[in-house]
Amino acid sequence: MDQYILLVGCFDTKGEVFAYLRKAILAQGERVLTINTGIMGTTPDFPVDYEASLVAQKANHPLTELQKNRDRGHAIEVMSRGAAVLVRELAEAGKVKAVMGMGGGGGTFIALAAMQSVPFGIPKLCLSTVAAKDLSRQAGSKDITLMPSIVDVAGLNSIIAPLIDQAAAAVCAMANVKATATHKPAGRIAISMFGNTTACVDQCTALLQEQGYEVFAFHANGVGGKTMEALIAEGCFDAVLDVTTTELADDLCGGICSAGPDRLMAAAKQGIPQVVVPGCLDMVNFGHPDAVPDQYKNRMLYSWAPDVTLMRTDEAENNELGKRLARKLNPSTGPVRVVLPLNGISQMDAAGGLFHQPSCNTALFDAIKDHASERVPVIESAAHINDPAFASLLVGSLVAMLQQTNSTIPNKS
Repeated sequence: MDQYILLVGCFDTKGEVFAYLRKAILAQGERVLTINTGIMGTTPDFPVDYEASLVAQKANHPLTELQKNRDRGHAIEVMSRGAAVLVRELAEAGKVKAVMGMGGGGGTFIALAAMQSVPFGIPKLCLSTVAAKDLSRQAGSKDITLMPSIVDVAGLNSIIAPLIDQAAAAVCAMANVKATATHKPAGRIAISMFGNTTACVDQCTALLQEQGYEVFAFHANGVGGKTMEALIAEGCFDAVLDVTTTELADDLCGGICSAGPDRLMAAAKQGIPQVVVPGCLDMVNFGHPDAVPDQYKNRMLYSWAPDVTLMRTDEAENNELGKRLARKLNPSTGPVRVVLPLNGISQMDAAGGLFHQPSCNTALFDAIKDHASERVPVIESAAHINDPAFASLLVGSLVAMLQQTNSTIPNKS
């Protein structure tokens, strides 16, 4: 099957630079498909495979209306949606070898939106005027490479031309990297971690690796949780060991590590085995001390790092978090269980620790037990989350679930 490097951009205003990019990629021996997302016209400089009218149509919007209204923000939103649909269709048809875009703020937004629809592992590169800005929201959880254009992507000159050559060489090289041959694991396991649960995750990882499993750790800092959920939804994993669900607390209280309302939902929808722990639900993450919202200034706070301030969750918040966790798991189509470490849910929630407040944990645990459905077993362990015995319990539970559902090669131990 023929595969192509897709070029996504506004050819109405940036035809010259995309013509140069296209020529550079063709010189590398690659095939190219071009997608025009510019609403005010096209370019005579090279053949356009998919014109803006089709892109707008993919978003169920007529191009003529966008041209008539001249609402830039609305046009970018529509063309972003349309480009994402078109690129996804091409990827699903197996035609995409890599995707590259170039542009300023609007062009970058559209290109990154299109790249969101491309599976992990297919190279995605954007040469952008805003690459040095925080584009975490636009890049999301995808493996996108951002390259600063230094000058505006608005015509050829002695600065932009060599950068386009380098970008073309980079995307072609990435597109031709062959997957490294590795041994076939017993299964692929996603695991969530935080500094406060590192000891538990390290122990779980070692135990799983001893049994032939490949383990993928995700930092529960918001972006990490979103990335894990996205890869679970793409079918990358056989099971999930969700040790650190702290992002739910940030979502509830407006912390900086929220992974959004869909956290803890992907495994439930995929139907893969998952073992869930209310790890680090005793804390919410804020930035520097002066960035803590006014309503929380008088709460129990701890400076984890100069730019990270932790707030201890109270009983009411823990009650709500327990309800949310249970309700997210109840619709699971696959095997699931919750394991409660009764002697503490984080490094700081140990006997004598600053966040050790048993009454708050009791509110959390009771809410989970009260709201979990009959098909979501809740197991209580008289251990701290970072105790070796707790890690053994988690791994034993997950491996048993995997073997019972025959979703991976049987345990080789």
